[in-house]
Amino acid sequence: MNSNTQHLAALAGRILLAVIFLISGFGKITGYDGTAGYMAAKGLPMIGVLLPLTILTELGGGIALVAGFKARWVALLLAGFTLLAAIIFHDFWAAEAAQKMGQQINFLKNVAITGGMLMVFAFGPGRYSVDKS
Repeated sequence: MNSNTQHLAALAGRILLAVIFLISGFGKITGYDGTAGYMAAKGLPMIGVLLPLTILTELGGGIALVAGFKARWVALLLAGFTLLAAIIFHDFWAAEAAQKMGQQINFLKNVAITGGMLMVFAFGPGRYSVDKS
């Protein structure tokens, strides 16, 4: 494969992976109280600390991933964050029958995103990035 094509694919992949974090982070700001309530309903402690950290992780991580700034480490952080979110918020194994399939799809979506992030961690962001690897 052409080297330029690989680097363009890496850029496109980073952007596409980042979109969900950017939209989710912004959505948590605009729907702060609802998100706090959802987190509390899942039994998470210290919502006043965790929610701002979550927003920072999603928005900051998304922006850094698009730019390719510290991309390997950001991707590793987002991989762990996404897998943890899958386990906490998409526990399809404990969901009611009517919600089981939707939660399983969301769980597997998070697993797939985690896989994409691990690819960025393993192979770097490509030439079209701040890191230029």
